[in-house]
Amino acid sequence: MLKACVIGASGYTGAEVARILTMHSKFELAGLFVSQNSLDANKPLSQLHPTLTGLVDQKVVPISDELLAELAETLDAIFLATPHEASHDWMPTLVAGKAKIFDLSGAFRIKDVDVFADNYGFAHQHSLLLEKAVYGLAEWNADAIADASLVAVPGCYPTASLSALKPLFNQNLLDKDHRPIINAVSGVSGAGRKAALGNSFCEVSLQAYGVLGHRHQPEISQSLGTEVIFTPHLGNFKRGILATITVKTVAGTSAEQVSAAFHQAYKDKPIIRLLDHFPKLDDVVNTAHCDLHWKLDEKSGYLVIGSAIDNLLKGAASQAIQCANLNFGFASSAGLIAEVSQ
Repeated sequence: MLKACVIGASGYTGAEVARILTMHSKFELAGLFVSQNSLDANKPLSQLHPTLTGLVDQKVVPISDELLAELAETLDAIFLATPHEASHDWMPTLVAGKAKIFDLSGAFRIKDVDVFADNYGFAHQHSLLLEKAVYGLAEWNADAIADASLVAVPGCYPTASLSALKPLFNQNLLDKDHRPIINAVSGVSGAGRKAALGNSFCEVSLQAYGVLGHRHQPEISQSLGTEVIFTPHLGNFKRGILATITVKTVAGTSAEQVSAAFHQAYKDKPIIRLLDHFPKLDDVVNTAHCDLHWKLDEKSGYLVIGSAIDNLLKGAASQAIQCANLNFGFASSAGLIAEVSQ
């Protein structure tokens, strides 16, 4: 059994990582940690998240610099569900040990330090680690993830968007003169567990935010290889992301070519489900899946793709586990979906 811990375990994403690790046949959950000043310190995780009662009753322990170094030397895997600044500051200590690091923050996703500073509000001090970090889009970067010591797990919006766009971009089916237009709606859990008026369920109405300035836009563009227009929306529901993406295809593109691109990309990727209808959130919430469907107007060349994920799972925790599976030589879907007997 591989020994793993979760730092930042008390949040929604950290709790999901802990739950999956507990149920995973290849991992032992060896510790749960929070920052030293956290009000959640020394409480059982099941007290903070009662759905985990009887499953994850371990206490969350306050972290320290000495403990970070010890964990890095003694564990096999460390999952960081921490603020961007914390992941950034702790990473030199963590990568100095033997543990493989799976960082769910945005601290090591964007390679350009100037773009990073513009979008995250502080200067990146670890450019060598930034170069070393592998982007953990599991279906598209499996070989690099398998060899990585530091994996930057993608954001939830980028995961939904890139899963829809990369099959088309990689087959040169997108018109380079037209940027893909991504409109995506997320549930309020994407804002985290910390109370704030702006994401209070009773205060939230469906609205756009971060227009032409959201930090996930450069992350999407970097991984896709072309600029996009990305508009996120906050919806008054708990979890899930639904992205509706409009693209212009190259002249003469057929519906058969589009379908072939998706089926070729995901033919052996059980986490991705290609549907015969546009996806809905109810079918992906509380699952590790990404559901996709599309429709092409061959006369105009415009194509609309629907992509749905659970923002806390495929958009965060379960994708981190996918990356760990790949890194340690297991099937990408191990511990995430039921195995189908042959």
